[in-house]
Amino acid sequence: MFFASKIRAVAEAAGIEISFPRRLEAVVSKARETKPGLILVDLHNQRIDPVALAREIKSHEDLRGIRLLGFFSHVQTDLKNNAVAAGFDQVIPRSVFARDLEQILTAN
Repeated sequence: MFFASKIRAVAEAAGIEISFPRRLEAVVSKARETKPGLILVDLHNQRIDPVALAREIKSHEDLRGIRLLGFFSHVQTDLKNNAVAAGFDQVIPRSVFARDLEQILTAN
């Protein structure tokens, strides 16, 4: 919840549209509708399997170019390895994500 609030606040301050779909199908639908440059994923998300999300996004020709950035607790390197193997373009520790969030959002 903390990260969603922080992401929303930084995005609004930068004038960036952001949404938080809660199901895999909703993520795919929203991605097709808006063609975002970046999808942020908390690799600890309990509602959407991040590995399944990456595989689904990267399996569609029209969505494959969307960058996927995952963030995780630095002690759970298995999450990082699984995310990279599934197709995430970048996987960073939560601390780096929190520190660099504004730059991450405005660079896209």
